[in-house]
Amino acid sequence: MTAQTHFEVIIIGGSFSGLSAAMALGRSLRQVLVIDSGHPCNSSTPHSHNFITQDGEKPAVILAKAKEQVVFYKTVQFYNDLATAAQKSNDGFKITTKSGKTFSSKKILFATGVRDLLPDTDGFANCWGISILHCPYCHGYEVKNEKTAIVANGETAFEYAKLISNWTKDLKLCTNGKSTLTPEQIKTLKKNNIEIIENEIASFEHQNGYIKHIVFKNGEKTAVKAIYHRPAFEQHCALPETLGCEHNEQGLLKVDFMQKTNISGIYASGDNQTPARSVAMAVATGSFAGAAINKELIEDNFIY
Repeated sequence: MTAQTHFEVIIIGGSFSGLSAAMALGRSLRQVLVIDSGHPCNSSTPHSHNFITQDGEKPAVILAKAKEQVVFYKTVQFYNDLATAAQKSNDGFKITTKSGKTFSSKKILFATGVRDLLPDTDGFANCWGISILHCPYCHGYEVKNEKTAIVANGETAFEYAKLISNWTKDLKLCTNGKSTLTPEQIKTLKKNNIEIIENEIASFEHQNGYIKHIVFKNGEKTAVKAIYHRPAFEQHCALPETLGCEHNEQGLLKVDFMQKTNISGIYASGDNQTPARSVAMAVATGSFAGAAINKELIEDNFIY
């Protein structure tokens, strides 16, 4: 809880990217409020990888340590709530939360991530982030050389198969229905010993989230230790759109090289603006956004 209502910067989203930005701004002596509802998108993932000094650690442990370090900077405050409304004001922005509290700031950073739209196939959600994976750079080493499947179709499936073949040669491509691959793509995949299965999927057999078999609607099944899939997603927070922030063709927030959106004073960092979803990338974009916001505040206030 905070009695203060006006800040130089409001950060919406207090996971890896938001906290990284908050640290950069706190070290820049900025008055910052972090509004967070406490639902990070990687909460189901048991271990985080490919983030130097924290390889193999639980995401929740990294997050807790990060917040503990950011709290050290006394100009940074936290408010546990959901931001539900936003509007421009004469000198910046106003943010209203679910509890009815209103805060104002000169700048806003949306570090709100995205929400994965998981298939409703039985067993999928149980395995998501544990043995059904999205990123080989985050999790591929742990399932290297194992029996692996990709659930995808078309151009996405072809490119995904090429990528995953670096980590295992025991690889199947499940198109979950009739393949939309081109004849040339099918020929190339077969040359690389990647089997294509067009049967529709009925369920995913697992034990405590660890996949055992893909079960098809025709009654057949195939044993696997890991599955890769890129689900559709949507923005976790609709407020940037209500403020006029533009999205690209992928549904991600458009930002420039300074993490600025098309709306003056609004920045974005983390998964909501990049397809490269990882803890390391979230931290990097958040840290850079914090520095960029501080630079803009300096320019706003410096007397020429």
